[in-house]
Amino acid sequence: MQCHAQLSSTFYDRTCSNALTTIRTSIRQAVSRERRMAASLIRLHFHDCFVQGCDASILLDETPTIVSEKTALPNLGSARGYGIIEDAKRELEKTCPGVVSCADILAVAARDASTLVGGPSWAVKLGRRDSTTASHTVAETDLPGPFDPLDRLISGFAKKGLSTRDMVALSGAHSIGQAQCFLFRDRIYSNGTDIDAGFASTRRRQCPQEDQNGNLAPLDLVTPNQLDNNYFKNLRQRKGLLQSDQVLLSGGSTDDIVSEYSNSPRAFASDFAAAMIRMGDISPLTGQNGIIRTVCGSIN
Repeated sequence: MQCHAQLSSTFYDRTCSNALTTIRTSIRQAVSRERRMAASLIRLHFHDCFVQGCDASILLDETPTIVSEKTALPNLGSARGYGIIEDAKRELEKTCPGVVSCADILAVAARDASTLVGGPSWAVKLGRRDSTTASHTVAETDLPGPFDPLDRLISGFAKKGLSTRDMVALSGAHSIGQAQCFLFRDRIYSNGTDIDAGFASTRRRQCPQEDQNGNLAPLDLVTPNQLDNNYFKNLRQRKGLLQSDQVLLSGGSTDDIVSEYSNSPRAFASDFAAAMIRMGDISPLTGQNGIIRTVCGSIN
């Protein structure tokens, strides 16, 4: 973990005073076109930060010298919203060319997305610069997976400097968004004690045992487009969609945190915002490190 003293919420006040407004307009348009995009944009920032830090490495396209993170298993066919970030960048280039990094756009977009679907707001720290490299390999090893047991989730987040409490709060982003059938099929056909039978049966209707791998189901069946604490209430009813969701309430060290968030929307909102700020602090490129990309998908 590098020193984060250089990041500041006022970073662009003098050099691009309309930066935050410009990004917010782009994100508002995108989310009003499709509510699900809010979840996708939060996930894009998360999948960026867990690989080489928050450096927009996830946005780089494949070239003869770059093996893109976009084709890594956790991102392939599921990470989306790249075009929305490019749209925001294109607008910024009109008014402040070469000033605002793609990494910062991702961080701001995640915050704006949260507020647009009823989630908390927070002051985004700024001043990250963009990488000139990507890491397909790290994307395959360091991003948490839908089948991960609790100890692996905890250690994966700890490796990035995030606490167990941060991990549970950030999992609450699964209060919005959708997952593909092949990622929860084992769970809904398991007849396990950790899944509500009625819930499993409902989910099976759209997710047969064979085929239809890409069929989508909401991660939170109650308020699928509101970033709220309902995700944690679902876990208490054994209605977490993914194994990695339900494992947060399975007799382990995170049970108490899930209970706390399910009872207190305020505790969840406040911890989610704080955890998003900490996640945005993972190993940024600052000062003379990195570059400011002109187009987010390629190196200038």
